[in-house]
Amino acid sequence: MKISIACDHGALDLKNDVKSHLQQLGHEVIDFGTNSYDSCDYPDMIAPAAQAVAKGECERGIVLCTTGIGASIVANKVDGIRCALLSDVLSARMTRLHNDSNVMALGAGIIGKNLALEIVDVWLSTEFSGEARHQRRIDKVSALEK
Repeated sequence: MKISIACDHGALDLKNDVKSHLQQLGHEVIDFGTNSYDSCDYPDMIAPAAQAVAKGECERGIVLCTTGIGASIVANKVDGIRCALLSDVLSARMTRLHNDSNVMALGAGIIGKNLALEIVDVWLSTEFSGEARHQRRIDKVSALEK
C-alpha cells in the first residue's frame, strides 16, 4: 500500500518509528516532513499529505502532531478526507469498518510507540464493511463538502 505520512516537530520521533514500521511491512511511504526538530507549522506538512490521499496519489495517510488534534483538523479540511484521531485499537478498527477513514491522526504526546504501531496495524488491516447503512452515512458526510 502507498501511504502518505507527515508530522510537525513535536511528533518527529513517532513519525520516524511509524515510517520505519510501515516500510518493514512492505508499504511504500511518501514522507511530507517535517524532518527537523525546529519549530514549524503543522498545516504546511499535514495538508500536502492529506491532499495526496484525496488525489489518489496515496491510498491512505497518517498524520501526527503532539496531540493529533491539529493534524486531524487540517486533514479533515481537505475534500474527500475522513481523518480519525486515534488513541485506541477499538476506534482504529471501528473507523475503518464504519467510516472508511482514509487518514488517521496520532498524538505523539498522548500515546507511546508500541500502542501507536498496534493502532496503525489494526487500522491498515481493517477493511470497510461496505454495509449500506454505513455508506449512506459516509455519503451524507461527503455531501457537506460540496
